[in-house]
Amino acid sequence: MTDPEIHHLTVPGAELVYDVRPSATPSAAPTLLLIGSPMGAAGFGTLAGHFPDRTVVTYDPRGAERSRRTDGAATSTPEEHADDLHRIIAAVGGPVDVFASSGGAVNAVALVAEHPDDVRTLVAHEPPLASMVPDREQALAATEGIHRLFLDEGVGPAMVRFILLVSHTGPVPVDFLGAPAPSPAEFGLPAEDDGSRDDVLLGQNLVSCTHHAPDVDAIRSASSRVVVAVGEESEGQLASRAAYALADALGVAPTVFPGGHAGFLGGEYGETGQPDDFAKALREVLDGQA
Repeated sequence: MTDPEIHHLTVPGAELVYDVRPSATPSAAPTLLLIGSPMGAAGFGTLAGHFPDRTVVTYDPRGAERSRRTDGAATSTPEEHADDLHRIIAAVGGPVDVFASSGGAVNAVALVAEHPDDVRTLVAHEPPLASMVPDREQALAATEGIHRLFLDEGVGPAMVRFILLVSHTGPVPVDFLGAPAPSPAEFGLPAEDDGSRDDVLLGQNLVSCTHHAPDVDAIRSASSRVVVAVGEESEGQLASRAAYALADALGVAPTVFPGGHAGFLGGEYGETGQPDDFAKALREVLDGQA
């Protein structure tokens, strides 16, 4: 695959950066958009490399990595991210196929609800829609509490709670926020508060992403094909449970992918899932074989 072409796009409230990897050979297949949130383009290098026969687009969400906010807002909403994606798709030409992971899947679901003509197939991998799980009251309270902890004490303590939340199996306990937690140092996180409050996950996206209520009727009536994906290793975790809930609401069966929540990573951010098997499964879904 050739080196990515770097593009800049001015949108309301932000300056976005997105990358285009042209297909190595002429292809009639739609452009493939790979997205996360707040994970940016750097997280999709391995996965992009498995699709040399397609033009592949990746991007950094507003406020993350190379994309900067210009509106000074403290939070980003899935609707804002969806509008950003709509504008990127307009720039590269649609409709596109989309693989969206985690918060990116929440944003992509919002995109399909608002702009269904932009997307041929969406593979929504483990969107952490805490608003949809049976224990939503506890789950939403946990995300709100983590956000408050971030504002009060900084990244270290809040990230510890976040890790405990997303790795927890089963319903979120009522006393989740009050239960003892390891020190940040045990996770390799800073124990001291440096005063910064610019973490994109904990500050801008956590609450709005998990609290998003998808427009199920709009998604079900959309022309887009929506595939809800879950990791075979993340059964019972919040994002997996939310994905099952979304699939049930849409009346579709979830598709199980290799690995866990980060199954597509091939060393990015120090994590390695099952990228070869994951890419094979994604290709089969996009080609309509699964």
